[in-house]
Amino acid sequence: MTSSPKEPIRVTGFDKASIKWVFRTLILFTAAALLGLWVFQQNVSFILLLLLALLFAIAMEPAVSALASKGWRRGSATGLVMLGVTLVAGAFVALFGGILFSQASSLITDIPALVTDFTNWVNSTFNQDFDPNQLINQLNIQPAQIADWASNFAGGFVGIVSGIIGGLFQLLTLALFSFYLAADAPRLRKTIGAMMNPAAQKVVVTTWDITVKKTGGFVVSKVLLALASATAHSLFFAAIGLPYWLPMGLITGITSQFIPTIGTYIGILIPVLFAVFDNPMDALFIVIFASVYQQIENYLLSPRLSRITMDIHPAVAFGSVIVFANLFGAVGAIVSVPVAAAMVALLDTYGKRYELIPELAEIEQSQLKKKS
Repeated sequence: MTSSPKEPIRVTGFDKASIKWVFRTLILFTAAALLGLWVFQQNVSFILLLLLALLFAIAMEPAVSALASKGWRRGSATGLVMLGVTLVAGAFVALFGGILFSQASSLITDIPALVTDFTNWVNSTFNQDFDPNQLINQLNIQPAQIADWASNFAGGFVGIVSGIIGGLFQLLTLALFSFYLAADAPRLRKTIGAMMNPAAQKVVVTTWDITVKKTGGFVVSKVLLALASATAHSLFFAAIGLPYWLPMGLITGITSQFIPTIGTYIGILIPVLFAVFDNPMDALFIVIFASVYQQIENYLLSPRLSRITMDIHPAVAFGSVIVFANLFGAVGAIVSVPVAAAMVALLDTYGKRYELIPELAEIEQSQLKKKS
């Protein structure tokens, strides 16, 4: 008995109603995406401010949690920690504010002279014919621009007060959101978790704990290392009589910690350039001191302060700084490495791992032997 051939399956096209639905969906999706992009662009500074507030709240979390474990209410503990940070910053401004802004004003004023001296040295040493005036114009450090910069610093405490008044709204916004993010962290975590199923709640809790532990530890350790480096270098620069010793020390400490890979070299190169044309021996002393201090930091300070932080590959850290700086400017560069630390920690937690083949296992064993 032979079976009759089956009828071929015919695929009919979309009817007009389906085409209209797809078309409307694409239009709505595109409009929503463009609207979201426009809202983001219009509020990017506010979003970055919120991100800074989040990082500040995470950095305060260890101290707030320690006080809360002793019976303090989280609001009171957060207020006490923020008051301590404010008092420390105020004490620094009261002790060194006048010196810092006076030296910074003189430093900015002398930049064209430094560029001219450096260009003349390059011309005489390498038999070149660079025009220092052209370089100054390309760097936008003409005398008129320098005078404008210097006037912003020359006011001393008057300039400080003017700057505080001008940025009062942003400072209050940063302080307000930092306070609530730190004080209401458990309630915020509970509120977010209540909107999700139990499996997603577990992910939220794990993500939150990793972010607080790794990113918070990263921020705190970097701030402490920057403070130690800035203090040590400032004292040494003052001891050898380096001009602008306080801003030079701050530049060295901050850049060495918050600019990955090349920050250490940039931080020490700037004071060396200022010293080499004044007293070449001072430049040599700076290099020697910086090399010795770097060994102390690498083998004594950094291991003790970075036990709870997430190790980030230098290429990942440097790449995150470049990307965030291009997208969001200086503030983006500041928050880039902590954000990268959190992302690496999450990938390390949720990323799937496979057993290594013998060839790769040998590489891992050799690396472990080198570390031991």
